[in-house]
Order: sequence, then structure tokens, then C-alpha cells
Amino acid sequence: MVRVLLYLAVFAALAVGAVWLADRPGEVSVLWQGYRIETSVAIGVIGIVVLAMLAMLGWGMLRFVLGLPSAFSFASRARRRARGFEAVSRGMVAIGAGDPIAASRHAVDARRYAGDAPLTLLLEAQAAQLSGDRGRAEAAFKTMLDQPETRVLGLRGLFVEAKRRGDMAAARAFADDAVRRSPSLAWANDALLDFHTSAGDWQAARTAVERRAALRLADKADAKRQRAVLLAAEALEARGGAPEKALAAALEAVKLAPGLTPAAALAGRMLAERGDIRKAVKLLEAAWKEVSHPDLAAAYLDVRPGDSAQDRLVRATTLAKLRPADPEGVLALTGAAIHARDFAKARSTLKPLLAGGASVRACLLMAELEEAEHGAAGRVREWLARATRAPRDAAWVADGLVSDTWMPVSPISGRLDAFVWTVPPATLGSHAPALDDVLADLDDSTPLIEARAQVIEPEAAIIAVAAPAPASAPPPPPPAPEPAAQDKPAPAPAPAAPQPEPPAPAAIAAPVEAQPAVETRPAAELVTAAAPPPAAETKPEPSKAAAGPAAATAADTRPKPVIFPVSHAPDDPGLDDAAPVEEKKGKFRLFG
Repeated sequence: MVRVLLYLAVFAALAVGAVWLADRPGEVSVLWQGYRIETSVAIGVIGIVVLAMLAMLGWGMLRFVLGLPSAFSFASRARRRARGFEAVSRGMVAIGAGDPIAASRHAVDARRYAGDAPLTLLLEAQAAQLSGDRGRAEAAFKTMLDQPETRVLGLRGLFVEAKRRGDMAAARAFADDAVRRSPSLAWANDALLDFHTSAGDWQAARTAVERRAALRLADKADAKRQRAVLLAAEALEARGGAPEKALAAALEAVKLAPGLTPAAALAGRMLAERGDIRKAVKLLEAAWKEVSHPDLAAAYLDVRPGDSAQDRLVRATTLAKLRPADPEGVLALTGAAIHARDFAKARSTLKPLLAGGASVRACLLMAELEEAEHGAAGRVREWLARATRAPRDAAWVADGLVSDTWMPVSPISGRLDAFVWTVPPATLGSHAPALDDVLADLDDSTPLIEARAQVIEPEAAIIAVAAPAPASAPPPPPPAPEPAAQDKPAPAPAPAAPQPEPPAPAAIAAPVEAQPAVETRPAAELVTAAAPPPAAETKPEPSKAAAGPAAATAADTRPKPVIFPVSHAPDDPGLDDAAPVEEKKGKFRLFG
């Protein structure tokens, strides 16, 4: 539409000009070289226009003739450029498809037709990387440094190659050069941050974090958290040599991230050491409300040195009220109650936590409770055995590594703020043993100290060997099927298996009074060697002798049973302790 209006305007101007000339007639006279030309004004104007058009046509033809060589050269360059870009396109497709042979072939074609074009150098470098030719890749990246538009790309390629061959000094130099030339490069800033954290240069790392935040290369919340982590690392490192600097860094870290446990625990302990108890309590309580952690609980209980166990119990009760039903608060309160010898409170506090499955720390606390309240070695061993198969508690986990202490940087990947307080991934799918009825063992209404003292763990190896009859023992009766066997001691049987087995049917049917007279000893005295027992412990058995010669001979040659009265096996803790002891007593029979 615009062009149509433009044409109409031109024609209108020409028409107006023609009318204007027609209304103003005149004559034009030209005298040149003896020739005289006279004509009207209109014809003179038309002649001038025609001569101008002829001049322009002639000049165009002259330029065409003179520019034919350059035109042919330009067409040739255009064809080569088109072929080069086509080779680059096909080479990039081959690299994306993972075909190193085709990518190298197209890279050669691109270099032949397009020369040192940026895309050609990139294709050549990536083809060399894909085929594993590191030397050719580095040569291509170094060539990129000569051109301003590809210099940063070459620095990144050299950085990647230096890291691949393990030359961290060269990689850091390339990253520094890249940041100096282009400060907004995300990969270079991230690389410098990793280098600073790996070297433990927390001040330089904080500068890198602040630069990334200023350039909007990282989220503000993430940058704030990273600054807090770096300050906590600096405080932990400076605690021994510069306590004032460590306290200032820890307080600043807590201000940036109140839920950062290492910083809060360190700041609370250092404030308590300085005597600022009120500020330490306030800081630890605020951190506990953000996230519960055993380090915070320990720092809170130790906030005032020299406190009694009752004072620590009161403080633990206050801490538990801040986060009701929190497992860490329950464990802290239970431990404080045990130290204060308030065993009833310890049991009632720990019982709801055990209802969901006893963890390792809960089992260890129960073992400590049994040891402190009753001194029951059997119950202690039982809870320690449960702890070996109980689900694990939360720990510091980063990149598959489980650590008891927090670290600012992961030793596996070098990532900042990688450790998370959580249950290790290997135990997320595990479940507590179905046979562990831990709530039944919390009922302490029936004293079982004496009965539990003789519980034997299944892992303990109890070897009972039958010894020959001593010289002081009366000789066996003469009637016997094989006299030669009577003169020799009975052969030693194989060691008994550690697992308790039920007695034979005949032994079950016989009353306890009809069993041979035996001696009940503690478990520690039952591990015997092949040496014969003392002569004083061997007694004749008149009941067997009176029963007949054959019965007496059989009774002398077979191993003597040893009976252990126990409440239940250590691996079967599902009995209710509230039941009478006499109803729960079983018998383990080991021959020795």
C-alpha cells in the first residue's frame, strides 16, 4: 500500500511539472562547436532526462564488465562458505549422535571450506574430544584464544581439559582468566568457589559467593545459606587460636541461618564459656525450635558448668517442652533422667519412642537404664544385642557418605553445604525386627535381677567337654557288654552349638528331681577346655547304681546335662515381664 501511494505521488508530481512547463512556454538555444540547437523548454528537459538515463546505463555496463573477476571470486567464496556451514551442521549432528568418525570427517571438510571460523574450531575441538584425542582438542581450544569472539570459549575448553587430566593449578588459572575477561560467566565463578572451598580459603570463598549473588548467578536464599556455612567453617577453624574471631563468625552465621546446627552449637558453648548464660540459652532455644539435634541438646544441658544432675534434668524438661514428642527431645530427657537416677521418669519418657520401633540410641539408653537401676548384666547384654540390629539413627549424610561430624564441604564431590542431617539412605527401607517386643521389657513391676543374671547371649560360644572319671571316683560295676570300653574314659563329644535347643522328649517327661545331680554355675565358668574337672566336683550317683549295672554304665558314659534357669532367651525378648518368674522359666540343656 505504501508503494502504491509513493508511485501515485511521483506521477502526480510529474503531471504537475508538465502542466507547469506547458503553461510557461519558452525557447532553449545551444551553441556548441559551430552548431546551433534551438528548441522549446519542454523538449530540452526531456532531452536532458534521456541523456541522464543513457549515462547511467553506460556506467552500469562499465562496472559490470570491470567487476566480472571479483564477481566470480565472490561466488566461489560463497559456495565454499555454504559448503563449510553445511559440513559444520552435519558435524554437529554427528557429535550429537555420538559418531566420532563422521564428526572428524565433517570437521576436516569444514576446516577446508570455512578455515578458522568459530564454528569450525568448535566442531574440530568437540570431534577431538569425542574421539579421545586430547592433544588435538587442546590445540583447537588454544587456536580459539587468538580470536576475541572465541577467546572465552577456548578458556572453558582448556579448563575442562585441565580438570580432566588432573591439573588443578592450570584449571584454576583458566577460570581466573575467564572471570577477569567476563565476570558474568557462571561456570568460572562456580569453579573458583569450588577451588576456594577445597583449599579451605573461607574468606575468598565468601567473596566468590557474594560476587555470584551480585551478578544474580545464584538465588539470594542459597547465597545467604552458603555465607552462613562458610562463616561456620571459619569459626570452627579459628576456635582454638582466635576465640573472639570464632565467636563473631559463629554469631553472624547463626544470624544468617538460625537452623545451622554446627554454628548454633558452637556459639552457644562459647557464650557459656564466657559466662553469658542468658544469651547462650536464648540462642540455643531459638536454634532448637528451628531444628532438633543432639549437639544442640548437649550444648543446652551443659550451658552452666557445675550444675547438678537434677538441674540438668529440669533443663532437659524445658527443652523437651519446646518441641513436644520430638525424638531428640525424648532421648535428651531420658538421658538426663538416668543421670539424675529418676528411673521411673526415664522409662515413662522413653516408652512412646519405643512404640514406633527402637533405634540404636534408644536401645543404648535402655541398656544404660538397666545397668544404672538394677545392674542386670543380662538385660544390658540383651539391649546391646538389640542395638546391633536396630534401625540406625539420623546422621550427617552427603553424597552417600555417613559422618558423625559436620563438614562444610563434601569430601566426595567437593560441594559446599552438602551434608544433611537425615537417616542414612541404606537404612531407609529397613524395618525393626518383628520379634522385638520392646514395650514388654519396659514393665519393671517384677524384679528379674537374679533371673536375668544368667541369660547367655547366642553369640557366646559355650564349649562343654566330657572329662574322664577321676581316680577318686568309685569304679563302675563289672557287668558290662564291652569291658574294654569301661577301662577307657569316654570320648570327648564335639563342641556344643551356641544356639540353645529344647531338651529331648524323655527329658521333658521326666521330673526335675529324677535328673542327675548337676551343678549350676555362671556363664563365664562354662567355657571349659578338654582338661578334667576337679575331683571334688565329681560325686557318685547312687540312684543310677541301684538301678542296675547296665543303667549305671550308660549313665557314666553319657555327658551330664547342665540346666540353666532363665526367664527367656536373649533373641526372644517378646515375653511379658509382668508375668511371674516361675511361669516364664525355661531350661537350656548343655552337655558337658
